[in-house]
Formats: sequence, structure tokens, C-alpha cells
Amino acid sequence: MKRAIIVMVALALVSFAVGQQSPASPSKGTPNTATPGAAATQTAPAAGATAPQGKTPPQAKTQAEYDAFNAAKANAGDAANLEKAADDFAAKFPESELRILLYEADVAAYQQSNNSAKMEEVGKKVLAIDPDQPDALVAVSQGLVDTTQDSDIDKDQKYAEAAKDAQHALETIDTDIAVPAGTPPDRVETYKDYIRSTAHSFLGTIMFKKGDFVGAQAEYQKSLDAFPSQPDPLVVLRLALCLDNQKKYPEALQQANKAVALTQENTTAGNYARRERDRLVQLTGGTVAPATPAPATPAKPN
Repeated sequence: MKRAIIVMVALALVSFAVGQQSPASPSKGTPNTATPGAAATQTAPAAGATAPQGKTPPQAKTQAEYDAFNAAKANAGDAANLEKAADDFAAKFPESELRILLYEADVAAYQQSNNSAKMEEVGKKVLAIDPDQPDALVAVSQGLVDTTQDSDIDKDQKYAEAAKDAQHALETIDTDIAVPAGTPPDRVETYKDYIRSTAHSFLGTIMFKKGDFVGAQAEYQKSLDAFPSQPDPLVVLRLALCLDNQKKYPEALQQANKAVALTQENTTAGNYARRERDRLVQLTGGTVAPATPAPATPAKPN
């Protein structure tokens, strides 16, 4: 299950979107410390606002390292090329803090191209550097959930790993985000809400696939509650199916109507939502909610 393309809100905080400033000139004999700075379009926090808490953003230790990082990130338009560039950079600078930025950007590139297997693979490279990185934990969880089949001999092991990663993301979200100076606190909170929502959605899907509809219902509801400004249509549809499987037909119909309103006709999700709604209307004698046009793509959080 994938949320319609919202590509790693984390990148707006710690990746290429914030890699515009040049390193400061080092003093003679002193290693340069260069942190990718805030994007030119980013606004400063309001006066008196509390600075977001989290890890210190990655820094370059030398000019050569920073230049090599910029050369590697020039491959951002192609996920495979960026992965190779990131691997080459990591081999040349095996202790560089900037490795994680390149791999995070590559995870997002593979997510955007709907390549769940590669997203999981590169996400594990991020976790090899920092096992507590929330967005990478969620990415690996998603990759495992998306690629695991009922026929897989090791499906239980894969689901257990996916659930562990999603749960750990929930545990580290408040402590393990690297937030550049000047990032507005509300943007950080939006990112946290998105990660929480996504982690709960994967926990729900794991339970759903195992037939635990009560547990899945609870996780899907937590997912929707965590990020109410942009409900995921698939989460809403799965919530309807959870209620349907518990024979809670009127409640299921309410959610199915919401799923229909959030999707377009003649799309995979839209067709499933409409079939589920029609089934529940027949079962309950209920009514179809008035049609409202669904947006072509969900709005992205600012």
C-alpha cells in the first residue's frame, strides 16, 4: 500500500532541498565544517518560537568532502545514477556524515518511481549509518509491506521486520530528526505527523494482511488521526474493509463513502472504493453520499 506521492517530507528538512549554502571559509589549519544550509525560499521561525529539537544536521569536515558531495548530488534526477554516486562517495569518504543525505534522497527517488524493492534496499543503507532515522525506518517498512506476498515462505519474518521498523520510527520521531537551523517549528511538526500517520498505516496493513481486522482498524484510525489534513484514500478504504469484516456495516459504509469522495472514478483505488460502497449500500439499505470531485493529486504539506 502506498500513500499517493508525497515524497519524504524529511527531504524538505535535511536533504537536497536544503543543500544550497557554500561551506564557510576555514581558518588556516582548521578543518572546514559545512552544513547544507536552509533553502532560499525557507522562512525563519516566528519571533519567540521554540527551536525544533533533534539531531545536529550532517556536516562536511573538509572542502574536498563537500565538493564531492555536491558532485554526487548532481545525479539526483536519476535514482540508479544517484545510488551509484552515493556508493562511490561513501567508499571515498567512509566516515562522512553527508553519506546519509545522498542515500535519503535516493530512497525518495525510488519511492517516487514506485520501486519498493529498491526503496527498501537503499533505506537499509541509511539505517546502516543511523539505525534510528525515522524516515528510513518507514521506507524500509513500506518496502517490506509492498513486496511481501502471501506465498512467501518467510512472510511472517518480513512482516515482523516491517512492524518493528514502523514501531521504531514512532519511538524515534521526536529525537532523531536532523533539523537545519531556521526550519519553522510547524514544518517539523507536519513532518512528524506525516511519519506517525505513515507508520501507523503500515502497522495496520500488516495486521490487515494477517486477518486481524480489529487491530488493523485501530492502527488505521491512528493513521488518519495523526495527519487529518490529508487522509490517505487507501487507509480510509482499508478501514472500511476492516469494519465490513467485523460486520459493522453502517460504520463501514461511512468510511467507504469517504474513500469514494477521496478517489477518482476509473482508477484502481476509486474502483475498489465504489465497489465496496455499493456492496455496503445493498447490505444496509443505506444511501450513497453526494458525489464530490476528488482532486487530481492530494495536496502536499507545506
